[in-house]
Amino acid sequence: MQPTTFLTWVQETTFAGVPLWSLLIALAATAATYAAILVLLHLLTSRAKVWATQSHSGMALTVVDVLEGTSRTLMLVVALLVGASLLDLPGRWESRLSQLWFVAVALQMGLWGMRAIGIGVRRYVERHSSSGMTQVSASATLMSWGLRTLLWSVVLLAILSNVGVNITAFIASLGVGGIAVALAVQNILGDLFASLAIAVDKPFEVGDFIVVGGVSGTVQVIGLKTTRIRSLQGEQIVMSNTDLLKQTISNFRLLERRRIVFTFGVAYDTTPEQAEAIPGVVRKLIDAQPQLRFDRAHFKAFGASSLDYEVVYTVEDPAFNLYMDLQQSINLGLLREFKAMGVAFAVPTSTVHIASAPGQAQGPAPLVAASAAAAVGGAR
Repeated sequence: MQPTTFLTWVQETTFAGVPLWSLLIALAATAATYAAILVLLHLLTSRAKVWATQSHSGMALTVVDVLEGTSRTLMLVVALLVGASLLDLPGRWESRLSQLWFVAVALQMGLWGMRAIGIGVRRYVERHSSSGMTQVSASATLMSWGLRTLLWSVVLLAILSNVGVNITAFIASLGVGGIAVALAVQNILGDLFASLAIAVDKPFEVGDFIVVGGVSGTVQVIGLKTTRIRSLQGEQIVMSNTDLLKQTISNFRLLERRRIVFTFGVAYDTTPEQAEAIPGVVRKLIDAQPQLRFDRAHFKAFGASSLDYEVVYTVEDPAFNLYMDLQQSINLGLLREFKAMGVAFAVPTSTVHIASAPGQAQGPAPLVAASAAAAVGGAR
């Protein structure tokens, strides 16, 4: 067939009412568009990878992962739509093409959103998961499901609105349904958000020794709804995450040292010289322990039946048993030193004056003294 004859045949031949030459041009435009999209996507991905390598940016890595989730099918649909736009189609098809454009773009945005949600949830689990924190995987699953449902609900409503469907009733139904569901599961949602707050903010972790309210013990499991604590008495205490976060939590995991304040009293027959020497004696006993750091020791006040002293020191190790051993050593040392100095610990005493009955001879009233044992106190 001669070239001229072939061109004439192409120009005169129609397919489904569309000239063949127009179809060939549309196919060429489709192929060119598809190739251009592939090249552009490759360039963007390559640049993002270089940016991620140089800057070690998590955002750049996210961009790379999201772009790699681009659907080849939707790319082909976009290329076909570009080629179809070059055809001389009836008016009703032009509006359909614009709707198809929106559907393709919306679906691709949805796929990118799905990819981003998956990346975010995976990083959330990697960042916050640890042994015993079972709520992380469960909350990640619920969070992923909720975000994906919200994403596709928005995409679906946008597509329906674009094709001419009245979505007002759908939005109203979703609003009423959401309120009903939220009211029905508000307690569960409260515990869920509380568990998410524990996972993200980390006021305590598994293995930490905490004191909350009247409960003290070691955290064993942080669940989706409850936290389990092994108390000092040995039993397991189960507390709601919501109730747990409503209270003040003392976490001893980051305790590096203990500041100890304790007091004692000596008898009033102690001489001024002995009273002045007592802070030095206390300091010598504390400095003799390498785990202790002396802060101060002062003759604090005149008590009701004693001369009161206050001592402050720091234990460099947070272990409570070690603190008690060292405090015991200090107390025993005080007993020995005061006995050698002739200083007595004070005991509470009271003096009772008994008045004479009317008509009896006046004379000095007898005195009755009562005493009780005194103890040297410590502070945890």
